Amino acid sequence: MNEEARRTPRRTLDINVQVIDMMTDKPMGRISNISATGMLLITRTPTNDNALYQLRFACPKGGTHEVDCEVGVNQVWQQPAETPGMYWVGTHFIAISEQDIACLQQWIGAGDG
Repeated sequence: MNEEARRTPRRTLDINVQVIDMMTDKPMGRISNISATGMLLITRTPTNDNALYQLRFACPKGGTHEVDCEVGVNQVWQQPAETPGMYWVGTHFIAISEQDIACLQQWIGAGDG
C-alpha cells in the first residue's frame, strides 16, 4: 500500500518494540510500523486469518519513560516475509483506551524511535 492511500500517519520503527500476546503471555513478534489505527508486525509464527488478539507493548512517553499499551486487534492480512520463517502481519486496532491512543499519537508524531 502506498503512503498516499493511508488515512493516518504511520511511524516506521528503528527500535525493537516487542509485542506480547496477552492470552499466552508470550512474545508474538515486533512492531515494524504503527499508526493510531493499527500496526504492522513481523512475527516468527503465522497468525490466524481475521483472528482477534489482545496485545501489549511498550509505548515511549517522554524521555526514557515507557507505558504499557494494551490493544485489541483484528488481523487483517499476512504474508511470508523475505526472511524464511518470518511473516508480515497487518492489524487494525479494535479496542484501545483514550490514554493509549494519546500515547501512540505523541509517539507517532515524535522524532525518536
